Amino acid sequence: MAGPLPQLAPARLLYSSCSLEKTLQCSCSFHGIPTPSVQWWMGGTPVGVNNTDGSLQVTSTIIAPWANSTISLTEQPRMSTRLLCKGKNKNGTHALSILLLPRERSSPGKTFINGLIQGLVYGAIATALLFLCFTPLIMKYIRVKLSKKVAAVKATNNPKVRASQEAKMPLKPQEPGKSTISPSSEKQILHPLP
Repeated sequence: MAGPLPQLAPARLLYSSCSLEKTLQCSCSFHGIPTPSVQWWMGGTPVGVNNTDGSLQVTSTIIAPWANSTISLTEQPRMSTRLLCKGKNKNGTHALSILLLPRERSSPGKTFINGLIQGLVYGAIATALLFLCFTPLIMKYIRVKLSKKVAAVKATNNPKVRASQEAKMPLKPQEPGKSTISPSSEKQILHPLP
């Protein structure tokens, strides 16, 4: 006795993706019973299965009831090129249309301006980080200077300290290495000896 016959199912697109790195790669996955066939169309022209030419590569894999296909484009597409991924079996057809727009090429002037702006932003971030790192050291230096000034002002205003400083200070400063001669108030008379 044979098991039940599988139900027929039209081709359905269950997954699709496109990515752009060095090449543009688009993938489509179809499901259906019987297993669908996948066909890529570019700009209204069909692309052969497992086709490999210089700018275009198509790879398809079929694992019943799944059909997976990937197309890779190494060259920039023409303006507004349509890429169509079509899956079909005898019960139906399902398709995905993708509009390809060429990437904008940046001019040297635009690249320079973008690099300059990026450099300014990174420079501002680096300066801000350095400022934040050195702020505690700067604040400590300022606090030490201010505390020395405050201590000096307090010392000069303190009467005990002022009195002891005045007692230590000479009335008339002397220059080092010179002697001072002060006249005496007494008169001396010198007599020659007999």
